Amino acid sequence: MSAPSLIASRRRMLAGFPGFAVATLALTVAAAWLLNVGFRGPGDRSAIAVAAAVAIVVQLGAFPIVRALAARNLMLGWGAGAFVRVASLVAYAIAADKVLLLPLPAALISLFVFYFLSMVVEPLFLRT
Repeated sequence: MSAPSLIASRRRMLAGFPGFAVATLALTVAAAWLLNVGFRGPGDRSAIAVAAAVAIVVQLGAFPIVRALAARNLMLGWGAGAFVRVASLVAYAIAADKVLLLPLPAALISLFVFYFLSMVVEPLFLRT
């Protein structure tokens, strides 16, 4: 296999959902590590870990739907993605406070950061 075809096959492997999954996982792990440096209170580490899990599940679950909608109408795809993120953030805020008893600043800031980072890279994988 020649070098250009090897590069092209690797690009195809990291296009679309697989690429988005790898980018989301990498960004979430890196951001979680940095957030753990800043949040050192009791329960903060757990709040960040739960937020990371929620972000990964929501982002990877919503991406195929958003991608299908964006193929037909870009604004509809963007709006659906934003709605899913905001709705899950609100649901997580209630669950973190009332059920999980997690510290809200670490829980909500970390989920917001994870969503923001994946939103930044999402357009790179929508049209591939």
